[in-house]
Amino acid sequence: MTQFDELPYIYEQFSRSPFRRGLEFPSVFGSLGDLSGLRVLDLGCGNGVYSRALARHGAKSVVGLDESGGMIDHARAQESRQPLGVSYLDGTLPAELAGGFDLVLGVYVLPYATTYQELLGLCRTAADALRPGGRFLTLPIHPDVHHDPRHYERYGFRLTTSPPLTDGSPVGLELRFGAGTHVTARYWSATTLEQALAEAGFGAVRRHSHRLSPTAAAGPPDFWEPYLSAPHAAILDTRKEHDST
Repeated sequence: MTQFDELPYIYEQFSRSPFRRGLEFPSVFGSLGDLSGLRVLDLGCGNGVYSRALARHGAKSVVGLDESGGMIDHARAQESRQPLGVSYLDGTLPAELAGGFDLVLGVYVLPYATTYQELLGLCRTAADALRPGGRFLTLPIHPDVHHDPRHYERYGFRLTTSPPLTDGSPVGLELRFGAGTHVTARYWSATTLEQALAEAGFGAVRRHSHRLSPTAAAGPPDFWEPYLSAPHAAILDTRKEHDST
């Protein structure tokens, strides 16, 4: 049992929020670019919202992997109702899938490593899944996350921090929908994130800016400015070194 096993329906609701539809999804898929013909692993797939979106965006094949059995059960139920050809696995990456992916997407997965060894383990899982030269796009907590818990309220969530943040510092996440929910994430500095990625076999890290959907961009700019000036998540993009083992 993980802290996510009972949360899939709340996460499903959050996936329909203006924040995710107007900013997060456009930012992620704008950073990913053309997915045609790519074999993709959605690492820490949760309820499968990104797995399904990856399939809709043209990926050749998609596998969703998560340690939460409750999340995977929900994702599989969604797949059975609206088949998109996505496979879902709970637990660790099967050995037979190692090296079989062109792209690994890890949205909000690195923040749930509680120690550096766990962080390194997640990065190594991504590297193990990829072919040489394969790409890893991931969203950790932004190194310059805003510390006022009210800063992100208008986007449907609160973050509670206790600055100054150091590696492994807890960050409370409250999704403000229905009964709401609380989960605990972890902060990792830019230096430590890059160290773990390099140790796992990845090369230089590129950072992408967030972007709005055309509909969101046509709306009141004051609504989005607080987030764009202090995003809660960074978008990191790196490739597996060809000589990685």
